[in-house]
Amino acid sequence: MTNTQRPRHVGILVETDDSWGRNVVEAICRFGHSSGWLVLISPRDSQGRPRLPKVWNGDGIIASLRSTSSVRHVKSLNLPVVDVGIMVPKCDWFARVATDDAARAKMAFEHLRDRGLTHFACYAPPIGRYSDVRSLAFADAVKSGGYECAMYEATRDDTSGWLTNYSNVRRWLATLPRPLGIFAADPYPARQLVEICSVDSIRIPDELVVLSGDDDELLCNVATPQISAVELASHQIGETASRMLAKMMNGSPTPKHETLIPPLQVRGRHSTDILAIPDDEIAEVLRYIRDKAREGITVSDLLNKFPISRRRLEQRFRADLNRSPAEEIRRVRMAHVSRLLLDSDKSMTTIAAESGFATGASLSQAFRQQFGTTPGDYRRRNNAT
Repeated sequence: MTNTQRPRHVGILVETDDSWGRNVVEAICRFGHSSGWLVLISPRDSQGRPRLPKVWNGDGIIASLRSTSSVRHVKSLNLPVVDVGIMVPKCDWFARVATDDAARAKMAFEHLRDRGLTHFACYAPPIGRYSDVRSLAFADAVKSGGYECAMYEATRDDTSGWLTNYSNVRRWLATLPRPLGIFAADPYPARQLVEICSVDSIRIPDELVVLSGDDDELLCNVATPQISAVELASHQIGETASRMLAKMMNGSPTPKHETLIPPLQVRGRHSTDILAIPDDEIAEVLRYIRDKAREGITVSDLLNKFPISRRRLEQRFRADLNRSPAEEIRRVRMAHVSRLLLDSDKSMTTIAAESGFATGASLSQAFRQQFGTTPGDYRRRNNAT
């Protein structure tokens, strides 16, 4: 851009009330800063709706289109538009960069299935934050895997918006088999499920395993138990949408096909920390390992706690899990370390102390043996997106 050129004015109509929206906006602003854009972030009208003011003289828009009224508003401005959601049908006049729902669903199903679950459900009440595509994609993934998927259906007396009637949810949960893996469409319904289970003394993850379709640093981490979630490539969505808008503002035609970006990974937390097996005694040992692995327990501690011989314990672990008790202790311990690396800025020394390691060096050695990389490299690689 030369000094005589007017800077591009770009409107961003993306809500920033969750981690996904903040990450998308951050990536757009970072790209915009390097490109000399002047951005207007989520302005609102007198009714509190995200709307660009009439006095704004813009060149392009990146929006998360969630309703027909928002579509009408954006279309009336007659500017290049990139949508970063899948809440409304794709039209030829705007481009789209969004999460690949089929890839998200497959990742979620495989995470739940790998925990030994054979019963699955989807909880996606209509709260205006996602389309039916998300839940239908999960149901398709479950059916493709050879299982059935129970779907929550909102009733007419669910009149409190996203705060779906608790009685209806309780009745629905009471009809479903246990242990049950539930895919919640995003952190809001996931948090609600956890709260309902707490009120009704339903144990998570022993009876219900909850996985959110999107991650949120606040909602997923402050819940009890903490909620596992599919981590989306939200920064990549924001950057890709920005590059696409830049080309459109320079005269390139609006892409007719959606650009779908797969999620990054499942960020495992306590709500899916289970291995569902029919052996009640070994299940009890697994619960003990889950609760105590971070304290540095050993197989000898298991033998002191439970009335079982070492040979019999080894045999039953091999039969049920295809790994030894020692390997399971290391797996759970390293999963705890991984969560601390990704969800906190704690030092290696602090993480070592909270995970049963004598020193940061001993933690690094064990982590490298388990994952083939150092804790520092793992943190940098997974937090760079």
